[in-house]
Amino acid sequence: MASVGATLERTRAGQPSVKSWWKESSVYQIYPASFKDSNGDGIGDIPGIISKLDYIQRLGVDIVWLNPVFESPQVDMGYDISDYYGIHPPYGTVQDVEELIQKLHERNMKLLMDLVVNHTSDQHQWFCDSRSSIDNPFRDWYIWRKPRFGVDGKRQPPNNWMSYFGGKPLSNVLNNDEETDVELGSAWEYDEASGEYYLHIFAKEQPDLNWENPEVRSAVHQIIRYWLDKGVDGFRMDVINFISKDPSFPDAPITNPASEWQNGGRYFSCGPKLHDYLQEIGSILKDYDAFSVGEMPEVSDVQEILKAVGHDRGELNMIFHFEIVQLDHGAEGKFTSGQWKMQDLKAIVSKWQTSMHENNGWNALYLENHDQPRTVSRFASDKFEDRTRSAKMLATFMGFQSGTVFIYQGQELGMPNVPTSWTIEEYRDIETLNHWQEITHKHPDDRALHSVSLAEYQMKSRDNARTPMQWDASSHAGFSAAKPWISVHDDFKAWNAAIQVDDEESVYHYWSNVLRLRKRFPEVLVYGSFELISPEHPDVFAYTRTSETGCALAVINFRASEISWSVPEPIRERVSSGKMVLSNYQQETRSMLDSVITLAPFEAFLWLATDGL
Repeated sequence: MASVGATLERTRAGQPSVKSWWKESSVYQIYPASFKDSNGDGIGDIPGIISKLDYIQRLGVDIVWLNPVFESPQVDMGYDISDYYGIHPPYGTVQDVEELIQKLHERNMKLLMDLVVNHTSDQHQWFCDSRSSIDNPFRDWYIWRKPRFGVDGKRQPPNNWMSYFGGKPLSNVLNNDEETDVELGSAWEYDEASGEYYLHIFAKEQPDLNWENPEVRSAVHQIIRYWLDKGVDGFRMDVINFISKDPSFPDAPITNPASEWQNGGRYFSCGPKLHDYLQEIGSILKDYDAFSVGEMPEVSDVQEILKAVGHDRGELNMIFHFEIVQLDHGAEGKFTSGQWKMQDLKAIVSKWQTSMHENNGWNALYLENHDQPRTVSRFASDKFEDRTRSAKMLATFMGFQSGTVFIYQGQELGMPNVPTSWTIEEYRDIETLNHWQEITHKHPDDRALHSVSLAEYQMKSRDNARTPMQWDASSHAGFSAAKPWISVHDDFKAWNAAIQVDDEESVYHYWSNVLRLRKRFPEVLVYGSFELISPEHPDVFAYTRTSETGCALAVINFRASEISWSVPEPIRERVSSGKMVLSNYQQETRSMLDSVITLAPFEAFLWLATDGL
């Protein structure tokens, strides 16, 4: 797909709106281990991906985003990279990646790779050298600090930051190693040989790089150029706002009194030199007209994000924020109970839609990815009788907002969370297993807590998104000839791609229609302004997209029951000349002239009044 360059038009706020090829594109995300196994070892691979490119192309997407395929010990499923220039052998070879690039380009599609450079694996040669001695030239490539000592003389980490993957390592549990209890959940790991700690915001096997060191930045720039020169079209950048940290490494405020370790995000998210570093990367990407999307946790300030994605900043094209996908997190963390509220969802969507449009930023639209549970289970209903309609409803909700659409593998089929029958033995994710080890170690006899935690894993564990793609009704859902590395969902015989591709009323074809409409009417559905309609309504999510060429109205009922909605008169007037162009109910017409309409359970539709309809 050739770049169409950038042209300008006026936004509702009077600011120039930049048109770019990546704004008019959509992205399909692939989790390699779970997509398609070509050689019968139970693990997905790159040749398997190549074999399914026609399926992806038929959906109508423009870009494929590949989760990490680089060499890795796989402690965190590839987000612990040991060699940025090699490919994890079960996934294939560099030559396989080159073939994937070629096959995508032949189909007028692009490849986005996952750039993980906040941290490496502890088995990367850089870190092996770094920890070998205090005087090693690579020592300063990572973040090392001396311990603190309490009034009792006991050694303590340099600060109270917690690790996102807190939890007692299994070896310590089995060995009953009480010495590590004091540091359970800390973001610092003690190195006996040198008497210092190294920082790891995630697992202890994922030490953080020291971006203050110009040699580190130069090495990262070299990696970026290497893959761009091979034909890669851009990068998704993992936790990229963590690369600059407060150099004083202060203690974090105590927000969870029950824990010794606290969230230090304010000190390692969007640090003082972040935008300097991002501009260095951006200048490289600009030379290749490459695509970039940054994952940016722990930040909700629109102005801070605009520094990264403003069209004249030269940093990133867009970012993933976390406000929607954290709506159902409990007060004490992800694996505690929380209920999402419609008013909160409306406020978050309106905030990002409006602010990005009026300030020449850009949104990355997503509800699912490799770190998030399945949407139909989380925000709607995954009951067999509701699932198709629910998945289409959520596609309508997300697919016509302002931004670049990201579809995660299986989302186009309406795949659900793991079965409720799963025991802890079925789970594979380090975050889930560490949490389980921690609560069972601290509360071995609290069966009620264990039961509640298992229920939370079934709703929120990252493994919900990592069950194998359900290709057909054959053994192992057509994913592999062998037993997969993680269990296939029980419902694969009735819920798979082969059935949906042949069914014009399927979730797959509904998503295809969403993407087709965006391409056919970009002035309205890509570049149009956003307005939330009936913000006070507790059940209906409605919004308009408006440009000089017309207006679109998306109406979504999130509830499993009929809902009445009073259509504002100005809206009826604006769309009176149009028609319904997409609906998740099989009906050809719906009148928008009535002052009150009744929406069926999980009903969603798009009404469009525009030139060329």
